Amino acid sequence: MPAVQITMAEGRTQDQKRAVARRVTDVLVEELGVSPDAITVYIYEIGRDHIAKSGVFLSDTA
Repeated sequence: MPAVQITMAEGRTQDQKRAVARRVTDVLVEELGVSPDAITVYIYEIGRDHIAKSGVFLSDTA
């Protein structure tokens, strides 16, 4: 049972997250030859005030 964890800054729409989950599932089905039912995609959203890149919080940028 393949499981994929995606961690990203919050702010994407539910439709965007659905599309990502679908495409990740499609790739694993194609490349690993497993059933879509065997694949689980976990999407973790982190607040922009909890993510710093190069020492700067994302909430402090545009």
